[in-house]
Amino acid sequence: MSRRPLGQLEAEVLAALAAADGTVSTADLRARIPGDPAYTTVNTILFRLHAKDLVTRSRAGRHYLYELAVDESRLVADRMRDHLRHASDPPGVLSRFVQDLTADEEHALREILNRSAPVPLPESEDEP
Repeated sequence: MSRRPLGQLEAEVLAALAAADGTVSTADLRARIPGDPAYTTVNTILFRLHAKDLVTRSRAGRHYLYELAVDESRLVADRMRDHLRHASDPPGVLSRFVQDLTADEEHALREILNRSAPVPLPESEDEP
């Protein structure tokens, strides 16, 4: 069964969890999310993320403490790939993405690309 893409608030909750040091309560997490979402909204998102196995939770009295259960970089990369796959112009999206990188982000991307194994070009039919 394939998972539905994450919504914006789910992504913000996951990012806040990734930035947290260890486990956090719903109230603590809510304070880390921009836009002052309702406690019940954050709690509902956390229950959904738990059902999707993206967060773990443990009881602390009457409440739960939550922690990210997946690698954030893998999760974000999967979302980026999913968006790219559904774009009508993937090369245009990549071009825009690269144009909007900061100098540090561009440097990091170049380092990663330089470390990756080169992709062989297809042989031309004109060559012997």
